[in-house]
Amino acid sequence: MLRVLIRRETPNDRDAVHAVHNAAFATEDGSVAFEATLVDALRAAGDVIPALSLVAERDGAVVGHVLGSRAQLAGATSVGLAPLGVFPDMQGTGIGSALMHAVLAAADPLDFPEAVLLGDTGYYRRFGFRPAEPLGIKASDPSWADHFQVRTLQAWSG
Repeated sequence: MLRVLIRRETPNDRDAVHAVHNAAFATEDGSVAFEATLVDALRAAGDVIPALSLVAERDGAVVGHVLGSRAQLAGATSVGLAPLGVFPDMQGTGIGSALMHAVLAAADPLDFPEAVLLGDTGYYRRFGFRPAEPLGIKASDPSWADHFQVRTLQAWSG
């Protein structure tokens, strides 16, 4: 059994978090992965929710990361989850699942009604995510509709 520690990200983790996402979402041309720059942009915008920026640590090294940030849905604040990344050689070991379960558990008591993300419907279904459109939640970009998903939290009033 693989043992990892899931904890809040600290300022000392920033380079490691960048490296995780750059490796997890490596580009063919070797340029910096969009997901790595997305984390930096969300930090710079002040949208990161510190309690929802979690790392997975193994043997003292950061091997995975998930980010929760403020998102707007119909004028109300929601949690946007992205990115979720794990070093390629650690993928398939349950680290991504552990991070997702942890971030959802941490988001629930913060009184957000839902968490939203853009991602693979087959993967995120296991965490209770489902297509957002049937709940009346539309993606800001219509081309995202098939992958824009929502998971309701305790504060959901539907």
